Amino acid sequence: MKKILNYLFEHKSLSATQAKEVLLNISKNVYNESEIAAFITVYLMRSITIDELEGFRDALLEICVPVQLDNDELIDIVGTGGDGKNTFNISTLSCFIVAGTGNKVAKHGNYGASSISGSSNVMEQLGYTFKSDSGSLKNEIEKAGITFLHAPLFHPALKVVAPIRKNLGVRTFFNMLGPMVNPANPKHQLVGVYNLEMARVYNYMLQQTGKNFTIIHSLDGYDEISLTGDTKVITNAGEKIMSADSLGKRTVTAMDIHGGNSVEEAAKIFATVLKGEGSWAQNAVVLANAAMALQCTGKYNNYDECYQLAVESLESGKANQCLQTLINL
Repeated sequence: MKKILNYLFEHKSLSATQAKEVLLNISKNVYNESEIAAFITVYLMRSITIDELEGFRDALLEICVPVQLDNDELIDIVGTGGDGKNTFNISTLSCFIVAGTGNKVAKHGNYGASSISGSSNVMEQLGYTFKSDSGSLKNEIEKAGITFLHAPLFHPALKVVAPIRKNLGVRTFFNMLGPMVNPANPKHQLVGVYNLEMARVYNYMLQQTGKNFTIIHSLDGYDEISLTGDTKVITNAGEKIMSADSLGKRTVTAMDIHGGNSVEEAAKIFATVLKGEGSWAQNAVVLANAAMALQCTGKYNNYDECYQLAVESLESGKANQCLQTLINL
């Protein structure tokens, strides 16, 4: 590792092969925590290259615990995190709204590293038990319409770096990797990113996968449709900027979508929204993200149709039923 660090400190970048080797070694506990922390810090000082990101991704996928869900129409809604905004768990809530419409969701998530409550924190707090065997996950898809894939159970390298990431408390390149390494390999993916540079990188990499994808970035810095301002939307077909009014009927404020100051508060907000008892702003933001995910599947005529389906899923209680079924399986 010392040789690699000295190489990187000279402002050089790794090839995809070199990057892959480093991450494979991290998963095998070849390096100590200080070496890994120093390595991670390099990418806080400069942008990651596409070759490096591809190498890291390929390493995670190579040693990933395989999952067979026997469904080629799965969708994932995921944000990179790391935007520093401490919103409530919008993308995870959106997953249950989508599941309530009858679409099948394979949600990939993790504990929060730079935020108070990641998707895994809130799911655990709500009573969900993480699983990794394909039989159980498939059963969840069939009965609840959604399954949750807790990243460290499937990716050995993520388990190794988890305490280091938490101690650092800032976003790292592992935030960028999460959405690329869903073990279920969903056909459709809505990805929220924290800046436009990352949006361009994701666009390049997702174009090569053959997936239906939509990348979203709120121009005021959120890794999701926040409705606090305009949103950049990038799909297989091109890109555009959409206003908060067109996405969610009106603009909301940052305080409207604040996520609380503890995991317990985050879980309480989550349950309240899913029961249909959230504020207008909370509902609107979740519905907008769910509608964008539905549109990503290519099954529907337009965004407005998708938004109405999302509204029906929430107001009918179907989305909440998906959560209750999932927790009780």
